[in-house]
Amino acid sequence: MVYGIGTDICDVRRIRASLERHGDRFAHKILAEGELATWRSRSARWPERGIRYLATRFSAKEAFSKAVGLGMRMPMTWRSCEIAKLPSGQPVLVLHGPLKEWFEAKGLVAHVTVTDETDYAASFVVVERKEPRE
Repeated sequence: MVYGIGTDICDVRRIRASLERHGDRFAHKILAEGELATWRSRSARWPERGIRYLATRFSAKEAFSKAVGLGMRMPMTWRSCEIAKLPSGQPVLVLHGPLKEWFEAKGLVAHVTVTDETDYAASFVVVERKEPRE
């Protein structure tokens, strides 16, 4: 059963401006530890790719916060919600701390997709309540 749906479109230029204004502090506020490592690696090879990576993560976390109905209030925090990927490249949500506990206690499961183009990053999240096993 669908619990919630969230979508978000992020202007990559806005993320670029935030990085220019606040430096790495902005990325540290938004990204979990695993995401920070990927962001640093991508930014070192191709700075624009790093900016788009940060924009997709920002967008996916916004979409997730909408799908669960919390917005950006506890237990939802930027760093407690991580967008990782499977070996196939499929993005997956990895939750941490109180957000993970809250999510699991409600019996929820999430599906996420992200995409980016030159000026925009977009994400879509569907959260379902697990069906009880009979």
